[in-house]
Amino acid sequence: MEHTLFCLLLLLSTHIYSGHSEDDDGPAMAVLTIQPKSSQIFSGESVTFRCNIQRGEVTEWKYTWSKDDVELPSREHEYEISEDNISDSADYRCLGSHIGNGMYSRWSDAVRLTVTALPTASVKMVTTQETLYSGDTVKLQCDISNYTDWMYHWLINKERLSSQTSKTTTISLSDQAGQYQCQGTRTRRPQNSYLSSSFHISVTTLPETTLSVYPNPAYTGETVTLTCSVGSDSGWSYTWYKDNPKKVVTLSGRHTTTGATFTISRAAETDQGLYWCQGDIQSRPISSIISDPVTITVKERPVAVLTLQPNWPHIFSGETVTLRCDIQGGEEIEYAFYNSGKLVYTKTEPEYRINPAKNGLYTCEGLQKRNGLKHSQTSNDIQLTVLDKPQAVLSVSPQWLNPGDSVTLSCGVKESSTGWRFFWYQTVPYTAGLPSLSDRSYSVEPLSGNGTSEDSYTLIPTGPSHTGGYVCRAGRGDPVYDTVYSEPQFFWSGDPQTSVSLKIRPNITQHFTSKSLSLSCEEKRNSTGWKLKRYSKKAVESGCGSNWGSIARSTCTIRSTRKKDSGVYWCESGSGEYSNAVNITVAVVPLILESPAYPITEGDSVTLRCTNRFQETNPSPKVDFYKDGVLIRNETSGEMTIPAVSKSDEGSYKCTSIKVISPESWVTVRGEKTVMIT
Repeated sequence: MEHTLFCLLLLLSTHIYSGHSEDDDGPAMAVLTIQPKSSQIFSGESVTFRCNIQRGEVTEWKYTWSKDDVELPSREHEYEISEDNISDSADYRCLGSHIGNGMYSRWSDAVRLTVTALPTASVKMVTTQETLYSGDTVKLQCDISNYTDWMYHWLINKERLSSQTSKTTTISLSDQAGQYQCQGTRTRRPQNSYLSSSFHISVTTLPETTLSVYPNPAYTGETVTLTCSVGSDSGWSYTWYKDNPKKVVTLSGRHTTTGATFTISRAAETDQGLYWCQGDIQSRPISSIISDPVTITVKERPVAVLTLQPNWPHIFSGETVTLRCDIQGGEEIEYAFYNSGKLVYTKTEPEYRINPAKNGLYTCEGLQKRNGLKHSQTSNDIQLTVLDKPQAVLSVSPQWLNPGDSVTLSCGVKESSTGWRFFWYQTVPYTAGLPSLSDRSYSVEPLSGNGTSEDSYTLIPTGPSHTGGYVCRAGRGDPVYDTVYSEPQFFWSGDPQTSVSLKIRPNITQHFTSKSLSLSCEEKRNSTGWKLKRYSKKAVESGCGSNWGSIARSTCTIRSTRKKDSGVYWCESGSGEYSNAVNITVAVVPLILESPAYPITEGDSVTLRCTNRFQETNPSPKVDFYKDGVLIRNETSGEMTIPAVSKSDEGSYKCTSIKVISPESWVTVRGEKTVMIT
């Protein structure tokens, strides 16, 4: 409503003015002036408009003001704008209304007010570092557009720093963050710039320093690494202290630094002590908080001693052994075992059980449980050589029995004599389900259940039941490790047996090669399953028909004797009974000693004959007979007769002729029994 009335007033005054000339006594003229009269007014300055009416006194008029044709509230002849701003820019006019007669003056000409914004101030940091710490200094710069004659004023947290008036200022930072501003003033207009926006500076607390040592405790000769950590800032250099937080470590050939690490090579006891570290920012006088001290301990590495249990000089395939690693000290460690330098076993117990034993050069050492580092010295080495599974070796003495004789079985292991317990067995015909020899020639029955610690076992035969074969084997360790059964060994009797007799034709013990020889098992009672067997070169052979010659009924015929036919022959039943045994020698020399194959009785006559293979064409002119290696008789007939044999005639006999020596035969004399000549 008021704006409508003002527009009517404006039109009316314009109409009145337009109906009169300048010389008429028409409406008075309103003249509008402005102070100051500058063509440029800055934001924040004061401006005064004055409206002068050319008639009458000032007090006789009321005044109307317009801004861009919008009435202003003032009715005074002056209109003042204090601390103007850009929004005050406009066209201003004034109009007078006479108090006495109500006449209006003409509107003044428009006066244009243009308000220019003050120059803008801004703060920037000249210092380039991103992280600022307490004690740092930073350089700030105040930039103001236009003009160069500014005086600069700096504020922190809205409080003026009276001592700082230059374009740039260097500030030493406290522990508190701050809001920094600047503003410019000058003696000429504009006398001020705008106050800059706040520039926030954040101050970071000095970082803590962490010192770590690896390994600790360390052993003499080890490399020790100290690592200093100051947050994540990469611009730090480091200072190291020993024994005193003000005593800098002296670097030497064994002490070197690289970045955040300090290395002690070939650590010695002199390197023990307290250590600190501290970070310094390069090119700035800033240091981190010094680390807590760390105590480094350097000591002699303990000795490791490796032993083998059981400590036998020879170990065989399939045996179990234990390596034990003894290390002094009560620390929690792991025991590492190596074979030829390669780790094969690690555990907290000091023993390594190897089942089965394996070849190798073994050592051990202790490892620190917390980090796997070496704890001890490397032990002595143990060379473990695993041999093939051994076979027991059995010997029998004597092999030919006299009535009442005891027999000693002796068992051994050729490769080793340590730690064995011996087990004794008698051979029996092969039976499925019973322990047997590898070639199944015999099964075995134990003579002693738990074996013996002695390597010999004595038998006192009672009659023919003990005549036959025996084997042994040895065992040791936990669990028990057994050798292979020995080859069977036998002891025989030349005396006649009640079940069967072995008959040989011709009835002599020594034979030339390429001669015929027959052997028969002649039963004396109803027993079946008799087989002829022979023992030669430490092995038992059976099966005349396939290996030796031909068999018809119970007779085996060797049609052409060879040296390999030498051996002990006997008959054996399916139930394990043995006949008498005969020792046959097939000679390759052209001279043999012929003697009966069966025992002779004391008081009987016996003739020993020295036979030349070429007797018919080249008879021996002279023969010498020996008993137990002593010459007892010279004969030109080639024969020696003992008319009545006595016990003193028992012994080993041989003959010689023209420097040719026959094989030897043993003569046994029985009182009421037969005498065996072998």
